[in-house]
Amino acid sequence: MHSQQYNKSLLSGERHHPSTSTLRFSASRQPHPAMASTVAFPPAIAVGANVQHSRRTSSLRPVPRARPVAARASAERDGAAAAVQARSGRTIEECEADAVAGKFPAAPPPTRPQAPSGTPEIRPLDMAKRPRRNRRSPALRAAFQETSITPANLVLPLFIHEGEEDTPIGAMPGCFRLGWRHGLLEEVYKSRDVGVNSFVLFPKVPDGLKTQTGDEAYNDNGLVPRTIRLLKDKYPDIVIYTDVALDPYSSDGHDGIVREDGVIMNDETVHQLCKQAVSQARAGADVISPSDMMDGRVGAIRAALDAEGFHDVSIMSYTAKYASSFYGPFREALDSNPRFGDKKTYQMNPANYREALIETAADEAEGADILLVKPGLPYLDIIRLLRDNSALPIAAYQVSGEYSMIKAGGVLKMVDEEKVMMESLLCLRRAGADIILTYFARQAANVLCGTKRM
Repeated sequence: MHSQQYNKSLLSGERHHPSTSTLRFSASRQPHPAMASTVAFPPAIAVGANVQHSRRTSSLRPVPRARPVAARASAERDGAAAAVQARSGRTIEECEADAVAGKFPAAPPPTRPQAPSGTPEIRPLDMAKRPRRNRRSPALRAAFQETSITPANLVLPLFIHEGEEDTPIGAMPGCFRLGWRHGLLEEVYKSRDVGVNSFVLFPKVPDGLKTQTGDEAYNDNGLVPRTIRLLKDKYPDIVIYTDVALDPYSSDGHDGIVREDGVIMNDETVHQLCKQAVSQARAGADVISPSDMMDGRVGAIRAALDAEGFHDVSIMSYTAKYASSFYGPFREALDSNPRFGDKKTYQMNPANYREALIETAADEAEGADILLVKPGLPYLDIIRLLRDNSALPIAAYQVSGEYSMIKAGGVLKMVDEEKVMMESLLCLRRAGADIILTYFARQAANVLCGTKRM
């Protein structure tokens, strides 16, 4: 009988959709209500109805009915239908004739909400423009929203170590030093499940491997290269960003080689960074991210990568990295605090704005593919400055201090953690960031996907 119906539909010009008519959702993976209204059904299938419409005959005939689907659009339509009077069965011509004769069917009268008692009676302001008109309903606000954010805009920083157990980071609730063979793979799996496919790696290097020149940074069998190879073997489609700097590998805790008088040596450090970048590219890194702030390192790294045949490996330069106090929790996570002094001779002064243009021009000229601003939320003006002065993609790093403050405020019930998290990320996007490095990446993606999985 099914084949007969299928043959008839072919003769009548109908399109048959056997797969759609038997649509099923498993009990464990029900579609989320937020997604239900966007499900696309073929034209011949009326959602929630047990009929099929023929384009040629305008007739209705039964088709096999699928198991009921819990869809918001269907529920809303059923509710609206219940409030509408039953059809009279009259033809279109009869209804039009009544309208021409002025016999209009009854419709609900217009309503005007009443103001509360005591509201003064005034003459309305003489205003042609009232911006609130475009904000008066959720549908209008959504239609005119200028900035959006998706999981594709998020990059998740991951701390890794040699151990097998995941170690919580006290200053960063919800973050861990992940065992590179176990916990890391699980975290990446969960993140991919909600649409986060980009990750940046930060290693906790054993003290015994740290030296003043940071030679462990370019060990092809070091923690980072091993991790890259493992991740690319398990998840070849993900994007792996790597950090290029000497501080995790330096016994002095600085991003470069320290001379005996405390000066950070620029050109000698760049030499080491080039070897580190090539080692990471050789392991399979997609994007090399120099965060050291040495002069000329982008051009030198580009030349080193190209010389080794890694023309397709991108460079995301930490273009405007400020000497900020917001990095404290991160340095605890990697145990990479400077043994002496600070980083003000190579990281930017938080008081400076125009200087970011100098760094932008240099990085663009030297071959950077992406420009990054760090920290994020306190430096929205710098993000906008780079966005307005460069055609390259702009990245923002919502750093550990920003993350921990939002977490602490949520724990103390001072703010709504989820709402502040999402607002802060949206602000970074609005300022001009194309991608955001954030420890909230998976948590925010859960919200964007309409789930609460952790």
